[in-house]
Amino acid sequence: MHDTSNSHPDIHWPSGFSPADAHSFHRARAVVPGSPEWSFALLTDVANWPNWVPGCEEVSSVTLTQTFEVVWAGHRFEVFVGESVPPRRIGWLGIGGGVMLYQAWLLTETEGGTEVVVENAVRADVPRPLDTLSDAWAERLNELWLAQLEKLSEHPPSPDPTS
Repeated sequence: MHDTSNSHPDIHWPSGFSPADAHSFHRARAVVPGSPEWSFALLTDVANWPNWVPGCEEVSSVTLTQTFEVVWAGHRFEVFVGESVPPRRIGWLGIGGGVMLYQAWLLTETEGGTEVVVENAVRADVPRPLDTLSDAWAERLNELWLAQLEKLSEHPPSPDPTS
């Protein structure tokens, strides 16, 4: 069982994917330049994920739809958008590679730009006591989140987030 005290109170976890239910849980937070609208547009520009999301090889959709497929880290994931409240929050469920994961993003305007909070709960196909893969997935996802937050920090805010 994971300590749920670190989970942001504004994250809306789907049934079975709370940090307490997860094999692995991770939270990252940063303040990035630009508005929440800009950050939201960049994060939901799924057609460009292969250009900047580490390990993302392919996306089946050119726009954010309720469901789409992603090939990430050599695994095919079916992605279901669980929540989309532009420009404040986005959450999606990915199923594939022997895991189910829910990733939630909160974007809040701050004096220095946008506070970005990302949390992820991972569940594996095996019972938690027998799971040996969660640590590897948590490590991969931590690297992914840090790269995404870095991208949000480095990309200068512009009217067109894909430029």
